[in-house]
Amino acid sequence: MSENKNAALWFVDRHVGEGRGENPAFREADGACRMQTYAQLAQRSDLIAGAFAAAGLRREERVACLILDQLEYPEIFWGAIKAGVVPVPLNTLLATSVYAAILSDSRAACLIVSHEIWETVAPALAGNIDLRKVIMIGADAPAGTLSYSEFLAPAKPQTAVHASDDECAFWLYSSGSTGLPKGVRHVHSALRATAETYGAQVLGIREEDTIFSAAKIFFAYGLGNALTFPMSVGATTILLAGRPTPEGVLDIIEGQQPSIFCGVPTLYGAVVAALANRALSAHRLRLCISAGEALPADIGRRWRGLFGVDILDGVGSTEMLHIFLSNREGAVTYGTSGIAVPGYKLRCVTEEGKEIVPGEVGELLVKGGSSADGYWNQRAKSRETFEGVWTRTGDKYEISEAGHYIYCGRTDDMFKVSGIWLSPFEVEQALISHPKVLEAAVVAHLDEAGLEKPKAFLVLNSGVETAGIEDELRDFVKEQIGKWKHPRWIELVPDLPKTATGKIQRFKLRAQA
Repeated sequence: MSENKNAALWFVDRHVGEGRGENPAFREADGACRMQTYAQLAQRSDLIAGAFAAAGLRREERVACLILDQLEYPEIFWGAIKAGVVPVPLNTLLATSVYAAILSDSRAACLIVSHEIWETVAPALAGNIDLRKVIMIGADAPAGTLSYSEFLAPAKPQTAVHASDDECAFWLYSSGSTGLPKGVRHVHSALRATAETYGAQVLGIREEDTIFSAAKIFFAYGLGNALTFPMSVGATTILLAGRPTPEGVLDIIEGQQPSIFCGVPTLYGAVVAALANRALSAHRLRLCISAGEALPADIGRRWRGLFGVDILDGVGSTEMLHIFLSNREGAVTYGTSGIAVPGYKLRCVTEEGKEIVPGEVGELLVKGGSSADGYWNQRAKSRETFEGVWTRTGDKYEISEAGHYIYCGRTDDMFKVSGIWLSPFEVEQALISHPKVLEAAVVAHLDEAGLEKPKAFLVLNSGVETAGIEDELRDFVKEQIGKWKHPRWIELVPDLPKTATGKIQRFKLRAQA
């Protein structure tokens, strides 16, 4: 028989055999502040694999994981993979109707849910004919469900089933920044592929590191940060079940002393703003990374000035599992997404499929070992996105003379003004660099002649005087990036619509523009 390529053997069990069993794998930053070693995780994931078997879950059946970032999450994820069932991490901040759609689409046979989310998901179970088991973590189980302890009670430990590199290991659902989420299927080898490329060659992750990811495990970016990369070397992850507020993030950076912090641009901006009213204590950060949306250059520079550490802005996707285009430590160029991560190949092409030349904007395509196996129940969309070894990202880029990739926006976000393509992100960056602006989103809006012009939705910093702000900001943008790019309309809003992963949902703003 060929070698067993079940991913759990490499990420979990290997560390026990190689002498890292007593290394802390996970510790919680809230709640009871529990901790789990690699040896304990190996034992627990074996037990959970046995629990799935005892519960009648069959190989390749889906297990929906609606779980906060707590110790039970990694043991369930790896236990499922050991059992050969397919864990499907779900966004913990969705609406009931979206849960109903995802559970129906995935045909999950089992749902494991943190009790804090039960009230939201419970109505979504009505009429579901596929769910056979519902398991509750952290509270007494409602009627028709099992508590986590009841689920584990009849279990006997089970070692990892035999799997190939190309066998489906888990699913993720896309963030829904452009509509309903899509089920993205990933194979066993994809996890190790991200660890051996971005994790090893960009992060330079090492055993003594402690990682804190504000991005949650259900997000492809967070799964890599919290599971794949630290577990590739026997490092430690700090788990936060609650919402990562700016003050809470600062408390963890100062109190828990992580060496690597993983955030998203909106959170970095909010932390920078919070430090206007709070002194920064000593920290141990050696590296910070950002993904989800392009990082505004001004936020990167301000963070570096405060923390003395650069943010490595990068680009990834649910389809590619993690970052494949990134800045590097010691070679950061703010305002760009950097260069290809070793192990990945990139192309930027025009609508006609030709490679772009300097001065042109094209769609980014990527190939690498972490590419998804396709979408579930979305044949036409799979064909549009996955072209042989290449994956279309839907992101528009130009390439600088130095070879750095400069983000211009999503394919459906770009629009022409006076016959020239306009990048909403360029206008947003200019607006965010103004000291009165906290967040900005720019979309196309029709003027009285039916022509598209930029409209800006802005969240201002607290305490800002708003009189005359529109004219002030228009003039500022004209001076920064050119007169024709300024927003013709400016709407001040208390917040911007975002996915739980921090991506601005511009399609919602376009609908109300």
